[in-house]
Amino acid sequence: MRPVVPYVTAALLFGLGTYGVLRRRNAVLVLMAVELMLNAVNLILVIADATVRAALPHAGQVFALFVIVLAAAEIGVGLAIVLQLYRLRASVAVDEVPLTEPSLTGVPLTEPPAGGLAQAGTPTTGEVTR
Repeated sequence: MRPVVPYVTAALLFGLGTYGVLRRRNAVLVLMAVELMLNAVNLILVIADATVRAALPHAGQVFALFVIVLAAAEIGVGLAIVLQLYRLRASVAVDEVPLTEPSLTGVPLTEPPAGGLAQAGTPTTGEVTR
């Protein structure tokens, strides 16, 4: 038996998942794209187990079951993170998530330009005056 069709189907599923992860902005759709990629891997595992004689019987199906359990845990944690993100930001767009922590004083964490804002005689940030 030549398992070309299942391998091509798995490759298409994985390609669609990769496209979704790279192009989508919505966090829920990114999670769905990751699930597509995991299902493509499951299809490969089951087809390889059915076509290739392995030392362990049904090893591919056991691995597929393991991947399904991991995917269920991943989607649970991922949806919890997305839900918390929506509560904080009222949006689930992944490109709007700040990757740096905001400062406590409200001042951005960037350094001031060298000598740009400091006037003669006034201490700059970090200097100790007595």
